[in-house]
Amino acid sequence: MKTVCALVLACVLLAGCGHSTPRALGTLEWDRITLPAPAAEKIIAIEVREGEAVPAGKVLVRLEANGTQSQLAAAAAEQRRSDAALAELKAGPRREEIARAQAALNAAQAQQVDAAAQLKRLEELVKQKLIPQADVDRARAAADSAAAQVRSAQAALLELTRGTRGEQIAQGAAAVQAATAQTSAQRVLFDKLTLVAPRAGVIDNLPYKLGDQAPVGAPLVVMLAGDAPYARVYVPEALRAGVKAGTRAQVHVEGNDHIWSGTVRMIRSDPTFTPYYALTGQDVSRLSYLAEVQLAADARDLPAGLPLWVEFTP
Repeated sequence: MKTVCALVLACVLLAGCGHSTPRALGTLEWDRITLPAPAAEKIIAIEVREGEAVPAGKVLVRLEANGTQSQLAAAAAEQRRSDAALAELKAGPRREEIARAQAALNAAQAQQVDAAAQLKRLEELVKQKLIPQADVDRARAAADSAAAQVRSAQAALLELTRGTRGEQIAQGAAAVQAATAQTSAQRVLFDKLTLVAPRAGVIDNLPYKLGDQAPVGAPLVVMLAGDAPYARVYVPEALRAGVKAGTRAQVHVEGNDHIWSGTVRMIRSDPTFTPYYALTGQDVSRLSYLAEVQLAADARDLPAGLPLWVEFTP
């Protein structure tokens, strides 16, 4: 009988020690900004240190610019060449070229006249049977060739006098646009070699050191930004119906007796499995909903990564 009473008393005490109010577990987070390497260039200067508070626009890291600067110069030269080629197409043929084509036509016409006269003389001689028919055939072929030369020269002169085709000008304009875009892209890349803070915040991590050459896309600077942190929590299924954007909440940070007020700024509609550190009691077999609770400015001194729990108020 005493044993049974002891077990009942133990159960009552355990129940009294539990949390009667449902809560969501999670961690304290800040808005995290990652600045990747825009090019595989060597780090030549690091202007900040980890933990330093920086304003927006502060220079953080500088990369070597020799290779990118050369590519920018090459792109700019190609743009100038494309501009000059388009200007040449728009200007059309020079007067000297037209005069040369006119002279070539005159020469071809003179040859045509001479070949026609020679053919006529040979035809008279073949009628008198003074020369063989083969000589007349060769003269006729020469006359036909001279006539073809005249037509070719006439077409060449007409092509010059009509100017550049619209399709060629369109192709030249497209080449200029492509070269201009390439130059702009290289200039943007060149400017990115000096990494600056996009927002005011705190330098959280500098993964690479002075002299390192990080691959493209590797994080060079990780910043924590924002006026205050937020709680990233997993809302149990039993609480989901009463939680939405704008719901008030009380945030309890592990190891701190102060209670911070917050507001739900986001909650996912798709459920997910609760992570291992947020599993308590019956929550082991339940799904949860990821939510973010924005804290007020009085929590700005709290570091990221602290475990916490949140209680939602109606």
